[in-house]
Amino acid sequence: MSNTASMRSTGSTGQPDDKENQNNTSITLAAAWAHQGSYHIGLLHTRNGSANALQVKASLDVPTRAHGLCVLPDGSVLATARRPGDWLVRWWPGQTTEPQWLWQQGDRSFNGHVLASADGQHLYTTETDVETGASLIGVRNAHTLQIVTEWPTHGIDAHELTWDTRSGSGSGKSPGPGHGDSPTLIVANGGVPTAPETGRVKRDLDTMDSSIVRLDGRTGQLRGQWRLQDKRLSLRHLAWSPDGATLGIALQAEHDNAATKNTAPVLALFDGTALRVVATPEAIASTVHGYGGSMAATPTGWAVSCPRANGIAMFSLHGEWQGLVPLAEVCPLTVKGGELWAGGRDRSLQSAQATAAVQHPHSPALHGSRLDNHWVLAER
Repeated sequence: MSNTASMRSTGSTGQPDDKENQNNTSITLAAAWAHQGSYHIGLLHTRNGSANALQVKASLDVPTRAHGLCVLPDGSVLATARRPGDWLVRWWPGQTTEPQWLWQQGDRSFNGHVLASADGQHLYTTETDVETGASLIGVRNAHTLQIVTEWPTHGIDAHELTWDTRSGSGSGKSPGPGHGDSPTLIVANGGVPTAPETGRVKRDLDTMDSSIVRLDGRTGQLRGQWRLQDKRLSLRHLAWSPDGATLGIALQAEHDNAATKNTAPVLALFDGTALRVVATPEAIASTVHGYGGSMAATPTGWAVSCPRANGIAMFSLHGEWQGLVPLAEVCPLTVKGGELWAGGRDRSLQSAQATAAVQHPHSPALHGSRLDNHWVLAER
């Protein structure tokens, strides 16, 4: 496939206008999904309230599965391929501007996540050096998508990254002098060994080395590194508590023993100095199968999507178990106005953490589609 072949963008489909999108009666989400063997990113939209369908407002065909997404201040959407990925795209939904594509040249692969500076001038991508297997952060010019510099993550299989919100360090300001405070990055090194010739196939799992690292947001210098005692738990997806004091981390178990793997925890918490796992009740853990997908935090607690359990694992902010919210093939999660929005196979939930969640059926354009791991708020 060429860089532009089979890439098409669709504009408005008769959904509410931009003014309506800005108020609290509706939500617009940047998302990724697969449909009948093809892959897409796009904007999904619905109005608050039961029975309002989740609609496709705009979409762009992409060559392979997308994973992480990011919305820039100008409304453009960034998406990158699932690991090991070879493309990154910046797309302006509803505009005539052509999508901007960047393709890796073979010595690097994208690891599925991209983060922007607060001013939208720089991008930060988790990547892998194909020859050595070491992970790095690619610091990129947001206008050209080209590399400005690279920083090691001091691990392998780097996955999601986020700005550190503790002690005012989460400004997300671009690297360089004159910004006053020092922005700090938190990166999850998944730690799962793979090889270029076998792609996503896991190998030598006894050498797993998963960690959370803190990097200086201007220089990339290592400011700290933390590991769990259980080396077979892969730290992957990240979300900050509403007060910005605690980081929730979704876990994926890689144990050889099926029983151990199936009862493994799916949540870890990091308070800036210590990293700890949160147990899932034994009666529930066996249905979760040690696999946490997306990660979110509401004012009442943590949410980890568990697609293998067809439900959302809910915990209090201190880590107490609160229950499993059923939703078939649930994966993407996000929070708006304190409400948890969760995407499933044929419907999505608003206020998924509430006693009576609001259900949104999927429109015909989404029938048969499978939402990918993440979606993010697209309103500005």
